[in-house]
Amino acid sequence: MNDLVRLALAYFLILPLIGLVVAIVMVLALPRPRDRGRIIEIALRQYLLFCIALAFLCNFVVHTFFGHLAAPLIGWEPSPFEIEVGMASLGFGLVGSYALRRDAAVRFAAVLGPAAFLWGAGVGHIIQIVQEGNFSPGNAGFVLYLDILLPIVGFVLVALSRRHPVRTDAPADAEAA
Repeated sequence: MNDLVRLALAYFLILPLIGLVVAIVMVLALPRPRDRGRIIEIALRQYLLFCIALAFLCNFVVHTFFGHLAAPLIGWEPSPFEIEVGMASLGFGLVGSYALRRDAAVRFAAVLGPAAFLWGAGVGHIIQIVQEGNFSPGNAGFVLYLDILLPIVGFVLVALSRRHPVRTDAPADAEAA
């Protein structure tokens, strides 16, 4: 079961990679010339789906139902705090899902909340590394890097989507993107 939780904790790495592949395939399927706004829209939707909605819903499941297994992978003792992390993650996942087809303000909010959470977690991970020497798989390495980088990617995509909106005269094939 510990391997299952270890794999589940990798969702913050696996899901963004899947989202990137899906976005690339969808962009390549667009008719030429490809509209920059539509490309950014596809990338932002896949980010919201894979990096926010699905990743945080996975985080909800792992921390709420398998917290006793997840906590040691982070270098913590199991505690009721795992359920609190799970519930916060549920909220972020639901907002990420809601934001998929909403305006820029909702999308910004869907990135902002998780960004505060991830950057706060990143600071916590760094403190744990420095003060406690905690290099557990769920505290150091790719988890720490993703805590810092994923919000940056989200903010960049939201900013680009505002700067390059989808053209209304672009081909309709990509509307489902």
